[in-house]
Amino acid sequence: MAYQDKEIQCADCGASFTFTGSEQELYASRGYTNDPKRCVSCRQARKAERGGSTGGFGGGMSRGPARQMFQAVCAQCGQDTEVPFEPRQGRPVYCSNCYNRVKGGR
Repeated sequence: MAYQDKEIQCADCGASFTFTGSEQELYASRGYTNDPKRCVSCRQARKAERGGSTGGFGGGMSRGPARQMFQAVCAQCGQDTEVPFEPRQGRPVYCSNCYNRVKGGR
């Protein structure tokens, strides 16, 4: 199916923008059924307000704030490592390699 460019009025700023045929094809390939309601700059501003990615068309997966990492010593090999949780006394903490070995052995 050949897609034709469409002129759409932005719901936020009221400016007219073009929803190109190639963008329509991309939307269809991703299963989107609705046309965009905002121009590119308003979409980017909205993503920034929500803390999302502002790079490029389509955005992709956005990441939230950086995760806090904690220093620990691997209970199996003794190597210094970082983990995304606060280690508790009496609970073993493993580096990535040892964790994969322990997890695979269950």
